[in-house]
Amino acid sequence: MKVAVVGATGLVGTVMLRVLEERNFPVTELLAVASDASVRQGKEVTFKGKQYKVVSMSDAIAAKPAVAIFSAGGTTSTEFAPQFAAAGITVVDNSSAWRMDPDKKLVVPEINARELTANDKIIANPNCSTIQMVMALNPLHKKYGIKRVVVSTYQSVSGTGVKAVQQMENERNGVEGPMAYKYPIDKNCIPQCDVFTDNGYTKEEMKMVNETRKIMGDDTIRVTATAVRVPVSGGHSEAVNIEFEHDFDIADVRALLAATPGITLRDDPENYIYPMPLEAHGKDDVFVGRLRRDESQPNTLNMWIVADNLRKGAATNAVQIAEYLHQNGLIG
Repeated sequence: MKVAVVGATGLVGTVMLRVLEERNFPVTELLAVASDASVRQGKEVTFKGKQYKVVSMSDAIAAKPAVAIFSAGGTTSTEFAPQFAAAGITVVDNSSAWRMDPDKKLVVPEINARELTANDKIIANPNCSTIQMVMALNPLHKKYGIKRVVVSTYQSVSGTGVKAVQQMENERNGVEGPMAYKYPIDKNCIPQCDVFTDNGYTKEEMKMVNETRKIMGDDTIRVTATAVRVPVSGGHSEAVNIEFEHDFDIADVRALLAATPGITLRDDPENYIYPMPLEAHGKDDVFVGRLRRDESQPNTLNMWIVADNLRKGAATNAVQIAEYLHQNGLIG
């Protein structure tokens, strides 16, 4: 299968290539797509031990791949995803450009891939923080009915990009360099992910509100979020408080989550076993632990959710969408 990775030289694009290789996706020809500047510079990427020179958007469209996995930012996706789609190429887009478009599917494969059809030529990959949260919420919602979610995130600098990772490393090594954030991030927490909106919440926080409802197909779920950037190089963490319609038994919740594909339960506090970014790094599962009843009000659960934001939060989820399309004959 001819596959294009758009934004192949970026942080997420590099992980996408790794995930495609690890999961043995049936790539017969790879098109590594990057900016015109990267093309002029003759940049290359490595895939399955071979070097590939990056190509332009126009060359990739002309090559007619079966699927194009985008991770090149919202502006690029807005301009070029429709061009790929018009050429009959299925696009899986990792940016925020199409997520809330009512005509586009927003997909976490374990939850709603069955909604996809051959006519879906632009498919949106959700926000990293949303993906890991809904992975844990969805089985609980089916059984107990979620009324309200309060989430606080602890998000890795890798979610901002290479420049942010470098800023943190520079600060740790006493090196002056470009700043991805307005403030130092090492030995600090910045209560801002993305830009602020008119209601006082950031775009990241509102993504979690709106995307959760769309993925889970229930506009009645109330969500409020606070997103915080922390000095961690990889992996997002979330403290999540969930109010249900119906009461639950903690043992049943543990069993339900443990049986959910894509989730690893790490919930043995007596033995200091709980999810951490260090453990989640480089893995595709979502890790869940610190399960406990909220004693301040009825039918309410607290949990701690951790995942590698570049993998299940971005690259792996996108590749899983492409796998579903291939396995179900929706792409060639």
